[in-house]
Amino acid sequence: MTVQQTTSPRDRLGAALVHVYTASGAVIAFLMVLAAFQGDAIGALWLGLAALIIDSTDGTLARRFRVSETIPWFDGRRLDDIVDYLTYVFAPVLLLWSGGYLPAGLTGICIAAMPLLASSYQFCRVDAKTDDHFFLGFPSYWNVVAFYVIVFQLAPATVSAILTLCALLVFVPIRYLYPSRTVAFRPLTLLLTAIWLVCYALILRQQPEPAPVLTLFSLLYLVYYVGLSLYLTLRARDADEPALGEPA
Repeated sequence: MTVQQTTSPRDRLGAALVHVYTASGAVIAFLMVLAAFQGDAIGALWLGLAALIIDSTDGTLARRFRVSETIPWFDGRRLDDIVDYLTYVFAPVLLLWSGGYLPAGLTGICIAAMPLLASSYQFCRVDAKTDDHFFLGFPSYWNVVAFYVIVFQLAPATVSAILTLCALLVFVPIRYLYPSRTVAFRPLTLLLTAIWLVCYALILRQQPEPAPVLTLFSLLYLVYYVGLSLYLTLRARDADEPALGEPA
């Protein structure tokens, strides 16, 4: 018997709803673009937070409902990549452009093109997510970049430098944490990530003058994320031991 013949309608409905949940991120990306054109940067960042929460939870739900087994003809990974590109790359870069955070004219267009093109390359790499659950190269967190640019009201020259550096890091084989799946330090990473998401929401709520303690913790989380990623990359390289994540 095929998988479809041995699964119940309830199982298939549950799996389909998981895919709808993932696909809702595309609608959020559309709303982010609308907010950007309306000059509502904070509204766009709130929508970005919703996209982050969906992306952080849909994989767990997909495994819980065994979507690849229940609906084998539908590629949920491809759907996830499409939605991630829209919410993590396209909409945030457009938000930075529409908000005047990039240089004017052709220079700004060229700067905006770098993350769009670099992430297009990354999303098509078959090893962008390693077998032991790390991101290889900067994981296209342009939504996070846009968050800090807007919160700290960074100048176009500074934003240009950050986008250029991060675009180049896409091609540098550093193994970045996959917070929900990398096994090493996973409980601590999940805890700190959850607190960071709460700080994200509180910072937005307190705009334009968020409490310094919130922004400080938020930035320290980035130090933790990058620092641990570098440490695990070096440890794997030195020990020639790639299996630091959970089994595939």
